[in-house]
Amino acid sequence: MTWNIDNIIDDIFNTVESHRLENEGEYARWLWQNEENDRKMGLNEYGCADAANILYSIGKFPDTSEKREAWIRTLQSFQNPESGLFQEPTHHFIHTTAHCIAALELFDAKPQYPLTDLMKYSTKDGLYDLLENLQWKTIPWPQSHQGAGIYAAMVLSESVDEKWCEDYFAWLWENADPETGMWRKGTIKEGTAPLFHHMGGTFHYVFNHEHAHMPLRYPEKLIDTCIMLYEEKMIGRKNDVYDNDKFGQYIGFLEVDWAYCINRAMRQTPYRFEDCKRVLTKFAKEYVDFLNSIDVQTHDGFNDLHMLFGTTCALAELQQALPGMLRTKKPLKLVLDRRPFI
Repeated sequence: MTWNIDNIIDDIFNTVESHRLENEGEYARWLWQNEENDRKMGLNEYGCADAANILYSIGKFPDTSEKREAWIRTLQSFQNPESGLFQEPTHHFIHTTAHCIAALELFDAKPQYPLTDLMKYSTKDGLYDLLENLQWKTIPWPQSHQGAGIYAAMVLSESVDEKWCEDYFAWLWENADPETGMWRKGTIKEGTAPLFHHMGGTFHYVFNHEHAHMPLRYPEKLIDTCIMLYEEKMIGRKNDVYDNDKFGQYIGFLEVDWAYCINRAMRQTPYRFEDCKRVLTKFAKEYVDFLNSIDVQTHDGFNDLHMLFGTTCALAELQQALPGMLRTKKPLKLVLDRRPFI
């Protein structure tokens, strides 16, 4: 069973090209405004970072030193020299900071200024205070942008030492949930967030583990949870961003969250290997069918380079997880295999 997805990759590339602004390395996140009229049009932090991420993923990365230097200048220009932060209205500043620094890493570059306002988290006490006080019971998915983003931002900017990293993973080890394999122990059954929101948050901590080559404490339980979520159609809830029938029919990140959690847990245990392959294959077919069904010229998800990057990541992870099934002229490269954070 194979599917050639070059047409989808071509659509993704052409969409990125349509968001290009006048100068090299400058991109808009959106081409059109939404009904709320709250999108930051024109030059945008996520537009530039995600254009870099997508082009790296599909093998179209800037190919000369002059072009790359222009991209670096653009990305570095978004940093506030006093606070050291990168900020944009749609995400917490730790997410934006980590995301822009991760994009710079693709160019072997770093931010220009110290991460001054994040240095309070450079001690064990400061780090643990952040992690302990995230809203794990109610909004674990968006809060993971902070809990995982602090690791990516501090490590990629070389703002912390090895001991800090050891402390970070020690906290995650102690707080892994033995029933679901996710984070955080003691907050999942007791909380109000849907189970798949905990999975979406857990994804962010899993890619930090992958980056550092650290073991997951309960990979078997994570596999059980992810398979159950898919087979029982629990990824989605009425009145949520994702309706029950929308998983695999959306341009965004939830699909890579799920596929990555399963595929990377598989690398740490032989548990339910065939079941994992079966659900990943079934999902990949559904996902490719959906992507082939939409009008990319008018689809609002394709209009958003940040959401489109999520879909690009999902295709890259599925291509790895299912050798030979998703064919492209150039093998896709998941940016998470180079550095943490998306």
